Amino acid sequence: MYPPIDPTINIGPLTLHWYGVLMATAVITGSWIATNEIERRGKNPEDFWDMLIWVLVPAFLGARLYYVFVQSSDQAYYLANPLRIFMIWTGGIHIFGAFIFGGIALWLFTKVRRLPTLMYLDAAAVGLPIAQAIGRWGNFMNQELYGPPTNWPFGLRIDANRRLPPYDAVDASNQLVYPVDSTRFHALFLYESAWNFLGFLLLYWISKRFGRRLRPGDLALMYLIWYPFGRFFIEFLRTDSWFFPGTPFNVVHILSLVAVVGAIATLILRRRFRKTVAPHN
Repeated sequence: MYPPIDPTINIGPLTLHWYGVLMATAVITGSWIATNEIERRGKNPEDFWDMLIWVLVPAFLGARLYYVFVQSSDQAYYLANPLRIFMIWTGGIHIFGAFIFGGIALWLFTKVRRLPTLMYLDAAAVGLPIAQAIGRWGNFMNQELYGPPTNWPFGLRIDANRRLPPYDAVDASNQLVYPVDSTRFHALFLYESAWNFLGFLLLYWISKRFGRRLRPGDLALMYLIWYPFGRFFIEFLRTDSWFFPGTPFNVVHILSLVAVVGAIATLILRRRFRKTVAPHN
């Protein structure tokens, strides 16, 4: 597997990055799905579009800052070149940062507009996985988000100038230790894209099939189980993360575990609480 086209599109004097084009497509697609959820629940979908700009800006900012200062192993480079921090089209954002900043922005917006926060979280939870599934292909175009060498099908060919240590190492004759023509790497972007697409199908089906039985917030909690569960295992193969010294674990493992355990516990407890509360006569 190899990027079949240049990562940029030149239209006259205008240069577009496939990464940006795919991210825009992902946002629009996910938001369209979310607005359908809002409308199906009898609310005005225009409110979601109004909210989008207020959520997207802090979400992208949080995603970039998390990548630069937590996920990346090259913080010194960004500190020496601070303008590079804001060049998200070159790649390098992290969904957990978007969760934190975007979640706070969504909560604030719904409180100011007096909208049902949990309903909007549920709608976002259905739209997010398909948006993530599409957006991950931007990593493919940029030749990033790959794992160690593999013989698996769909292995990625990575150009020498896109390699991360130790896969950019050369021998005494200045030849790559991992030759470009014969070395393939785990396509982590593809694994995560497929996991997210399956998550979208599952949550969309649950929403349609069991919508009347669900409590507000249930779909958001299911998303917080599905996505972090898959991400927990994919993270072991990351080559661009900072890991705790002497361990195969990083910050994402901790956050994923907390999200999964917390979401499962919340789902169980709110179900039990609902059953034990006697109806009023």
